[in-house]
Amino acid sequence: MIEEKAATKHNRMYFLDNLRTVIIILVILYHAGGVYEGTGMWASFWIVDDPSTNNLSGIFGLIIDVFVMVTMFFISGYLVPISLKNKNGWGFLKAKFKRLMIPWIIAVFTLIPLYKVIFLYSRNLPQEHWTSYFHFSSGNITGQSWLWFLPLLFAFNILYLFFSKAKIRTPNISLKGAVLGTFLIGFVYSYAMDIFGLRGWTLTPVLDFQHERVLIYLMFFLLGALCFKLKVFNAKPESKKLYNIVNATSWIPITVYIFFLIFPVLSPGSYIFSRLIDRLIVWFFFQLSLFSIVYLLIESFWRYLDKPGKIWNELNQNSYYVYIIHVVVLGGISLILLNTAIPSILKYLILIVSTVLVSNLIISLYRRAASTIKLRRTNGKEGKFLGES
Repeated sequence: MIEEKAATKHNRMYFLDNLRTVIIILVILYHAGGVYEGTGMWASFWIVDDPSTNNLSGIFGLIIDVFVMVTMFFISGYLVPISLKNKNGWGFLKAKFKRLMIPWIIAVFTLIPLYKVIFLYSRNLPQEHWTSYFHFSSGNITGQSWLWFLPLLFAFNILYLFFSKAKIRTPNISLKGAVLGTFLIGFVYSYAMDIFGLRGWTLTPVLDFQHERVLIYLMFFLLGALCFKLKVFNAKPESKKLYNIVNATSWIPITVYIFFLIFPVLSPGSYIFSRLIDRLIVWFFFQLSLFSIVYLLIESFWRYLDKPGKIWNELNQNSYYVYIIHVVVLGGISLILLNTAIPSILKYLILIVSTVLVSNLIISLYRRAASTIKLRRTNGKEGKFLGES
């Protein structure tokens, strides 16, 4: 996703830069919804739980949750062959560790403690002993929370490097075959994890992952790498037939998925058909929704937003670090809104817009300050060199 500039040797993939930025804005929208969703599912762990709720944020959250992380892993996979090109294994690992794990280390020792401070303060709870504020402590609330993406992506990069260097023979596979295989494997895997009661999260000091989705993330990461290998985005398709069909029908699978997903919440203990069939429908239409939306996003940006721009350039350069800091920024702003008389839906919109703006402002200022310091150091070294000569 966010490690390298979205480019091939001969053609800059502007649409991937732009799509990455929009996906991170949608992540902010999703996390803002956690403050105001009305089911109480987020109340026990989310950074702020506002008693003023609305249904819209919950519905948006259900839809966004289907595709945002998968899209991020797909873009990451597309860029990983570019990252590995002209690097040996050690150089590749060092670059990935610097890009992914160094920010993660800094964030888990700064932003995660801030998360808990805001969490307790927003609920009028007393602050606790300082040792309980780290994600690996016994006082942990949510593990790494939103930061889980970085070490998992690093792990996927290590796997990709291993298979690349091992030179294991793999059968030639077409894009259609890969898409179908990813669909079927993801469907069977998630359904089996659900039916056998294996859903949930594994939380460790370094690696957090969601059982029923981690294989899907890996498959889309590899699918992205395959798209690079097959040069899928080197020439835009002439026909819009498939694109138009998916555009016209994608509302059907997402509607079915959400209906079957929330039915047990609305009618506890009851099923439309039976538990096995209902869950089969949930996961089949989850996969269908996932592939439809990811396809539409990628092709829409590829067709219509494959171009640079001044605003795009600024947002694209900020997006990675916006992802890292946005939850704490969101928590601070939602604290300000917490006890106001503003209607919930308006709070939700204010929180989304203000989090996007404030996070980008912080990162833009940081980037400019870092560039200024770097320039001064460079000029200082050049001046010293000239003086000595």
